[in-house]
Amino acid sequence: MVGGLSGERMMIALCIGIVILIFLVLKTKIHAFLALIMAAVMIGVIGGMPLVNTTLENGKTFGIVNSITTGFGGTLGNIGIIIGFGVMMGQIFERTGAARRMAQTFLKLFGKKREEEALALTGFLVSIPIFCDSGFVILAPIAKAISKVTKKSVISLGVALAAGLVITHTLVPPTPGPLGVCGIFGVDVGKFILYGIVIAIPMAIACTLYARRIGRKIYQIPDDKEGFVRLPYQEPDYSQDFSVGLENLPSAMESFAPLFLPIILILISTVSNALGKTSGFMKVFQFLGSPIVAVGIGLVLAIFTLGRNLTREEAIKEMEKGMASAGIIMLVTGGGGALGQIIKDSGLGTYMAEVLAGASVPIIILPFLISTAMRFIQGSGTVAMTTAASISAPIILAAGVNPILGALACCVGSLFFSYFNDSYFWVVNRTLGVGEVKDQIATYSITSTIAWAVGFVEVLILSIFL
Repeated sequence: MVGGLSGERMMIALCIGIVILIFLVLKTKIHAFLALIMAAVMIGVIGGMPLVNTTLENGKTFGIVNSITTGFGGTLGNIGIIIGFGVMMGQIFERTGAARRMAQTFLKLFGKKREEEALALTGFLVSIPIFCDSGFVILAPIAKAISKVTKKSVISLGVALAAGLVITHTLVPPTPGPLGVCGIFGVDVGKFILYGIVIAIPMAIACTLYARRIGRKIYQIPDDKEGFVRLPYQEPDYSQDFSVGLENLPSAMESFAPLFLPIILILISTVSNALGKTSGFMKVFQFLGSPIVAVGIGLVLAIFTLGRNLTREEAIKEMEKGMASAGIIMLVTGGGGALGQIIKDSGLGTYMAEVLAGASVPIIILPFLISTAMRFIQGSGTVAMTTAASISAPIILAAGVNPILGALACCVGSLFFSYFNDSYFWVVNRTLGVGEVKDQIATYSITSTIAWAVGFVEVLILSIFL
């Protein structure tokens, strides 16, 4: 252990710190950011780390305050700018109706009887730059309109949409949660996008199949008074056109371009790096494909294409709305990085890795279990995955496990059984007019748990090859 600290004492400190963190988040008025910092301090103090920064023989500064500031700054140094750009872009998508155009495009592409797949894919893409809560509110009118015209249950349509939104929100940067996890684990964002999309697809398919099933059991459609009516199940009616009223939206190309361009640039950069291409031409793409530059280009494109009909004041106001929410996300992410640095600097990660290796417990399960427990206890997927990453990243890295696996496990674990303490649970159920508790659980809690279970199996399979 660093600085002569006891592994057993630091282990006890970690357990106490986690209990304190959970208590502060659930039972007090203290914000998650402050709770993370307080937990980091508690772990350091109880574990015996120096209260005042000291210099070790190797010249390294060692102490509680140094670990907190280093972890906070190092984490945000990697992803803070991208978070800011991403939420600003998402706000423009919301304001200009680009997200609704995506939905209409996929409905035309998939055709009749494939509305669930169309909405799931729309959510799958839209939630990459937009928070799933906002995305669902934006796109839910599309699901309601389709249900009203075709007489297909709004539950099956809404569940498919909700699943598509939450899965990429949880797994694919530049969404803030997985982006923060990438920063804490030190994972290349481009590679994580690839892996995140790959494991997200089977999860979305499984949830879409469930959406069709639950839509038959809970059959309700919108009425003429902005409410819903529960009826015996009936087959859909495709005799009417459900695209009426969407004529004034941006074009499909304009809507998709700010989303696809950064992803393409990042993927080109990632592939060229993996292939060892270092020519002058490829260096340009590697620069343009760095996440900060790529997302910045997407944001600029969104401003000058989607936002062309907005006044200067309107455009700035919308982006400032996004920046307001980004501040909270960055603080929580940085707080998670501070907690992780305490664990790393103390040497606890190495100690726990040795203990788990000796007990023959698969280390990759640790971040998944921590994230699952945190999600169930406090409800926030972002807090769950960043907390799990903060605790487990030093252990995963010390054990020599591929950090991408650890990062994926943290993200997947945060999907477990969304219920009353999750704001998205209420957004989905209230928007779809689901009032009974058993129906609410069947509508979204089971959906998120299906995604969690499928994702866990995929992570275990990946662990065999990575």
